[in-house]
Amino acid sequence: MKFIADGMLGKLTRWLRMLGHNVKYSNKLDDPQLIAIAKKEKRVLLTRDLELYQQAAAKGVQAFYIEGKAEAEQLAKLAQKFGINLDIDMATSRCPKCNTQVKPLPKEKVADKVEKTTFSYYNEFWECPKCGQIYWQGAHWTRIRKTLETAKENLKKLTAQN
Repeated sequence: MKFIADGMLGKLTRWLRMLGHNVKYSNKLDDPQLIAIAKKEKRVLLTRDLELYQQAAAKGVQAFYIEGKAEAEQLAKLAQKFGINLDIDMATSRCPKCNTQVKPLPKEKVADKVEKTTFSYYNEFWECPKCGQIYWQGAHWTRIRKTLETAKENLKKLTAQN
């Protein structure tokens, strides 16, 4: 499933990319451009702008109005609507910055690209072939896992309501 997100959804865009979804994002696109790209590329338009959502729907573009402030709440609603898996699989994960699928990188290839402590503590690394960003499951993964667990709990509640 491919998405395009409006300029208010930068954080959500990064989450969806990490979860393996192709999400086009730019905070420089205006409403007509977002609708045109969504239509042309058959992307679901994600927005926090009710007027944009209504315009897109009126033009036959599949759109989803994002409610909720916390990422876990937003992710749960998207998971319910589109059947999104709330587990990160590095085999399908995309670069949160540029949307390119990340690739595993042998540890020896990152020696000069990451801090020495990072290199000594971690063994698995991934690189974005487009922007060159290096990723590893460091201390920040505790927060990432917690957010995804909260999203899963929220999804269970949403599913129970219906």
